[in-house]
Amino acid sequence: MDAQGILDLSRWIAEAGLQGVPETDLIGGLCERLVAAGVPLTRTVVGADTLHPTIAGHVVTWDSTGRNAAEVHQSDYGNGSDPEIDEKWLRSPFHRLYASGETMLRLRLTGGAAENSDFPIVEELKAQGATDYMAIVNRLGPRAAIGELDCIFSSWVSHHPDGFSDAQRDALLTLTGSLALALRGHAMAHIANTLAETYLGRDAGHRVLRGHIRRGVAEELDAVLWFSDLQGFTRITDTAAPETILPLLNDYAELVVMAIHRHRGQVLKFIGDGILAVFDRSSAEDACRAALDAAEEARERCKELNARRSAAGLPVTRFYLGLHQGKVFYGNIGGVDRLDFTVVGPAVNEASRIAAMCRSLDQDILLSSAFTESAPECRERLISVGRYLLRGVGRPQELYTLDPEASPPP
Repeated sequence: MDAQGILDLSRWIAEAGLQGVPETDLIGGLCERLVAAGVPLTRTVVGADTLHPTIAGHVVTWDSTGRNAAEVHQSDYGNGSDPEIDEKWLRSPFHRLYASGETMLRLRLTGGAAENSDFPIVEELKAQGATDYMAIVNRLGPRAAIGELDCIFSSWVSHHPDGFSDAQRDALLTLTGSLALALRGHAMAHIANTLAETYLGRDAGHRVLRGHIRRGVAEELDAVLWFSDLQGFTRITDTAAPETILPLLNDYAELVVMAIHRHRGQVLKFIGDGILAVFDRSSAEDACRAALDAAEEARERCKELNARRSAAGLPVTRFYLGLHQGKVFYGNIGGVDRLDFTVVGPAVNEASRIAAMCRSLDQDILLSSAFTESAPECRERLISVGRYLLRGVGRPQELYTLDPEASPPP
């Protein structure tokens, strides 16, 4: 490759990165263009860590060693402790570069120039006919790194008898810098989406990333409101070992969140041991039925969780749940430089008051008359528990719970 060819490819990488071309298309397109320019490339792996609750990082592999056309695919690796994965990392060329501070490791794999290596992956490639191997790391500066995303690794393999020429090696070193910059842009977009969804909720996170961040701007929604908290949580925190409290909260929050998400609801807020969620009646076919199905699913999952925790000698609990339907304002509320994307309105307060009534009425789940009236198709699954005056609410209303004798939904 001459200087003009390298410049053209650098421009292509920059434009693809600015346009948000998917990582697989970006890396696959670069590899195909390198081959078309005469670089004897047969396999490329590009990877980086990320900032995600369950995923440690991403790897994209381009491979043309098969019988068919070149293949490109992406895979994730988890952040759990796996001795086999840890050992593979410690015996990889990437770890050598990361620990040594070097930028490139090159190994000739054939002829008199063949070099022995302590890297199982390189020996595996050599056995498959590889002749040249290059590993490159592009490090990010302190201001460019975020979380574990502090460098981007890549490996470049050839099966050509002569491997890469020195000029091709230099071209790859140059182009990986442009590629790393484009991939960092991808990674930052992924991280922003992850953080917004994780801490704000799926819908609220998407709205914030679309620019809905002005204080006081809110949308009126007709929504089903979910307000739940754990039974006897104060007693548990007073009597259980402190180190068991967070795992307990996480266990019960996970089953509730999973049930809400499976039925198209949006979790908006964790309030201590409480959870506030909404089912938008304008976007769901039947938000009331979805919320009721989520409640029944969460209750069944809770029974299973309690059986496991009891067998392990851990404290158990259940959740109280209030379901209500009404108009709310959904948007940004707070100070100038500290906002929260949430719902407010009388209906939210009523949902929390209904949940609080579960304790005195000895019911796990209570539903408002407004919920019941807006979901006549669910009426056969409900039974009245009487008419009550809610604290802070002007008029008494009839409350309902799930009928234990009703048939489960199909």
